[in-house]
Amino acid sequence: MKVLVATDKPFAKVAVDGIRKEIENAGFELVLLEKYGEKAKLLEAVKDVDAIIIRSDVIDNEVFEAAKQLKIVVRAGAGYDNVDLAAATAHNVCVMNTPGQNSNAVAELVFGLLVYAVRNFYNGTSGTELKEKTLGIHAFGNVGRNVARIAKGFGMEVCAFDAYCPKEVIEAAGVKAVDSVEDLYKNSNVVSLHIPATAETKNSINYELVNLMPKGGILVNTARKEVINEAELIKLMEERADIKYVTDIMPVANEEFASKFAGRYFSTPKKMGAQTAEANINAGIAAAKQIVGFIKDGCEKFRVNK
Repeated sequence: MKVLVATDKPFAKVAVDGIRKEIENAGFELVLLEKYGEKAKLLEAVKDVDAIIIRSDVIDNEVFEAAKQLKIVVRAGAGYDNVDLAAATAHNVCVMNTPGQNSNAVAELVFGLLVYAVRNFYNGTSGTELKEKTLGIHAFGNVGRNVARIAKGFGMEVCAFDAYCPKEVIEAAGVKAVDSVEDLYKNSNVVSLHIPATAETKNSINYELVNLMPKGGILVNTARKEVINEAELIKLMEERADIKYVTDIMPVANEEFASKFAGRYFSTPKKMGAQTAEANINAGIAAAKQIVGFIKDGCEKFRVNK
């Protein structure tokens, strides 16, 4: 049984060591493909493997066609829109993610971005405090729960909206559940996005929604860039000089945002949410354990395709 770790952006060595230990202790062979750059190298590497661990690497129909023995792909992280799920199902391949492993790392980044924003990007001018401000959490999954926990430490009022999470679950976490997404934006000084990129959510964060935010509103996006309607957000920020936008997913229109909204916009050069040593290790080892569980026991707990 051969397991491939295919990471153009490699795991830390300590994470690879942990993955190797899990895989080899199970009696499987581990193969590494790091910083491969060209897709052709990936296509060659997958030809005789039974399982693949990836990060942000794209696994599409061409990869599935090349990987004749493939049984499972595990995305080390929560998001899995870099894997063609329909193609996986068509090739009888199980796809999993590792939810929760990066959650604290992403949540801490939210507040790194947020403090930077409320202090005017440390430009020497007087900013504001987070204490007693209202934070709206858009989607109350693993990351959202961690964001709520940290926000309470800042003394913030916390509310959340999640179309798929029962109101009682949100309120059991000590967070106010609001009845609609419009209410969330209307009543929040800060909105933190944690929605996935789906047909329903893509471009859903638009002019009309963000314009509901009170004066001085801050939008924080550590989810997916596709959920932002960039043209409409630019239009709104042109009209409302009080709105700020901070993100760790560089928009397609990054240059326009940066040139038009200096002092109100910030993006990291690349996605940073899971870029901590702890998250790196946790997600990689979780992926390895899930592969072992799937191959040895048929466990499909974190399967994301049908």
